[in-house]
Amino acid sequence: MSALSTADRLAHEAASFVRSTEPAPKVSRTVLERFPAGGPRAQWPAESYAAERRREGIPARVVMDLDSDSFLVIVEGVS
Repeated sequence: MSALSTADRLAHEAASFVRSTEPAPKVSRTVLERFPAGGPRAQWPAESYAAERRREGIPARVVMDLDSDSFLVIVEGVS
């Protein structure tokens, strides 16, 4: 069995160091509207709704809620 060289031991110790970081800020989400995922072909009602909100100055975006099989138009804010 071979022993680690000094350089290998130091490299191992440096790589094994557990770094701590500040926790990420909590992001709150407000759901503005829900749209069923099975909408008509070639129509994107959630995207249209979000685009209208963005034109009003509201930073809306669309996300998919897999549990309810629907598209959500949300606004995020850091709390």
